[in-house]
Amino acid sequence: QVQLVESGGGLVQPGGSLRLSCAASGSILRLNAMGWYRQVPGKKRDLVATFTGGGETNYAASVKGRFTISRDNAKNTVYLQMNSLKPEDTAVYFCNAAGIRAVADGLARFDSWGQGTQVTVSS
Repeated sequence: QVQLVESGGGLVQPGGSLRLSCAASGSILRLNAMGWYRQVPGKKRDLVATFTGGGETNYAASVKGRFTISRDNAKNTVYLQMNSLKPEDTAVYFCNAAGIRAVADGLARFDSWGQGTQVTVSS
């Protein structure tokens, strides 16, 4: 199994900043994609920012210019620097990773989610 551990959420005032981290562990042989999604109660989970397998980045239009995704390949860790936060950024943020892992009899694909971390932007 591949585990994702997120950290860095919390309460921040509008205009403030937070940095989220997500570390993947397990028998990972290759990460094809890794990134962040967010969800508010009653709505679907939406993409925030991700790395594709080719290393390209995708951002939701609502966060472009304010959020920056980065990664440390050696640590299988992805970060989300969130600046100029707005109340509408309030959500539970989930990390997602997909790729190939080692299993007892060979290889297997994985697509894993973290437990989520709450981000609240409020004065």
